Amino acid sequence: MIISLLILKIILKIYKMEKILILSQLIVAISVIIVWVFRRENIIVEFEHYGISDIIRNIVGALKISLATILILGIWYNEFLILSSLGMAFLMICAQYFHIKVRNPFNKFIPSLCLLVLCLFIAAKNLAIF
Repeated sequence: MIISLLILKIILKIYKMEKILILSQLIVAISVIIVWVFRRENIIVEFEHYGISDIIRNIVGALKISLATILILGIWYNEFLILSSLGMAFLMICAQYFHIKVRNPFNKFIPSLCLLVLCLFIAAKNLAIF
């Protein structure tokens, strides 16, 4: 009886962690898609402020939208999650670098920092670090 309860408790914990993982994937993917598709004007202004060319901006946008799509696909196909979450994390680290470079106020750092943390969580969970 006690063993059955322990197994049930472990199963529930795993189930909750899976839901948190899926929610993290959706938050990152939907956030990126909203910013790069529906708020494109803001991205254009930011990249001009950072001194980054239009070609690089378009490459970054294509990468982010592709990785966001792969994160959503990762709900059903876990083998894609490590690469897509680490790729997205790298792009968020780059965003942090450019915020520092142009000395943006801290509130400008927060969105990419939160997405960076979520991407690292997704990668760590799929690498079975915790």
